[in-house]
Amino acid sequence: MLLLLSRIGSERLESLSTDDFLVINALFHEQKLPNNLRSRAKRLIDMGLIENAGRNKYVLARSLYAVTGKPGVHTRLLGLDRETNKELILKHLGKNGSKGAPLKELHQVLPGHSRTQLQVLLRELISEKRIRLKGKTKGAMWFLV
Repeated sequence: MLLLLSRIGSERLESLSTDDFLVINALFHEQKLPNNLRSRAKRLIDMGLIENAGRNKYVLARSLYAVTGKPGVHTRLLGLDRETNKELILKHLGKNGSKGAPLKELHQVLPGHSRTQLQVLLRELISEKRIRLKGKTKGAMWFLV
């Protein structure tokens, strides 16, 4: 944490409030940002100390992880981008070939995604005409086009 504070610099440190330090500390320890501290996030984003990683999800800036020798943590916390997730689905369906894959199996490919998040990606792939669905309910199978 001391390395992190030294990277921020004394000039910027002087402008930080106690709440700002609490936000930085929570994110450094990979904790969810408490509701009462979320109002501080915008200011810290503008200062380049934290990044928005999704709806109500924040991570320290990549440079701060780098100074602590943990740049991989930043990547892990941000996760894979949308297109990479779609490519993982397509790769799995490609390996399954004509057998296809049920939704349950696709959830194993992206275990960090909720069912709804996975379905959104699948709908996008359908609209892009890259996959198709055959069947309904639990018996439904997904295939490459």
